[in-house]
Amino acid sequence: MFSLDGKVAVITGAASGLGKATALRFARAGAKVVLADITDAKEVAVEAGGIYVKTDVSQEEEVKELMQAAVSEYGKLTTVVNNAGIGGQMGTLDSITREGIDEALDINFKGVLWGIKHAAPLIADGGSIMNTASYAGLFGTPTYGCYVASKAAIIAITKTAALELAPRGIRVNCICPGTADTPMAYIEGAEVELKLACMLQPLGRLVQPEEVAALYHFLASDDCAMVTGLAIPIDGGMTAGPGLGVIGPLYEKIFSESLDIEDFKAEG
Repeated sequence: MFSLDGKVAVITGAASGLGKATALRFARAGAKVVLADITDAKEVAVEAGGIYVKTDVSQEEEVKELMQAAVSEYGKLTTVVNNAGIGGQMGTLDSITREGIDEALDINFKGVLWGIKHAAPLIADGGSIMNTASYAGLFGTPTYGCYVASKAAIIAITKTAALELAPRGIRVNCICPGTADTPMAYIEGAEVELKLACMLQPLGRLVQPEEVAALYHFLASDDCAMVTGLAIPIDGGMTAGPGLGVIGPLYEKIFSESLDIEDFKAEG
């Protein structure tokens, strides 16, 4: 089920995390894989039986050459996962710098845009393009302005590309992972945020890279031939609402204290 035999897939950000897990899963399912990353991914490529192309996705010409490399190596291109990304500058909106927002948009958003632009002319009719967005692109998140903006843009461009490429039968979707168990999550000082993420995700744990890879596997397969234009959360229920890990203690606090409704009314 969900065979990828005959598929040729380009996966960016493939040196670690979601991209690595996706490349390995695609290879196990029968796809030929081209791994791209600015960080060396040769060992992963060997494990997946594919090739590695060093690529800075913020550079349009490098992304164009990446897509052409897939066709040169395997004779065609059927599948693309635009996954490369960064967390970027953090801070409230009044602290964002031009460099900070430019970096987030150049890598997270433009990397996806260039991937779509240069894969589409080469990709076989009926192929699939998939992009890594984030649950953070679905609603606001204080102090993550650069990241949120770049991921929301991915969702918008995914839907636009799905409409433009539909006449050729090319499907375009994006996945919106919750907080995932990847190297990017373990930045210095992130312990408290990771605990909070597990509380906010109702299933109570971090998303595993292999779980995201499994969803990409399904979307890449011919079994998913009528699915396009979607932004699919994989977040343990986070976008459905806050988990009991957060609501439970809050309710307990509310009902254990004497609260006067007058305290919550607007003045005047």
